Amino acid sequence: MTGKRKRRAFTAEYKSDVVAMYRTTDKSVKESAKELDLTPSAVQRWVTQEEVDAGQREGLTTSEREELAYLRKENRVLREERDILKRATAFFAKETR
Repeated sequence: MTGKRKRRAFTAEYKSDVVAMYRTTDKSVKESAKELDLTPSAVQRWVTQEEVDAGQREGLTTSEREELAYLRKENRVLREERDILKRATAFFAKETR
């Protein structure tokens, strides 16, 4: 029976260790991932992200990604608050007539 694997979370230190291990061996991403019971796509993503963070590749660094996620969340909250205030203003404007 094949099913989806439960989503796991890994620390930045663990990801860095996996990338370092991959780079010190002559194994492929697929072989390294299998050895550590990880998906090849996850290992490849971590390798690519480390290259971006080191300035060897174009893309958003980890800190830029974190800031973008924070700003998107803050923006969503502010829009929700604005919408609530709009509805409250419309409600009270109706009552005062």
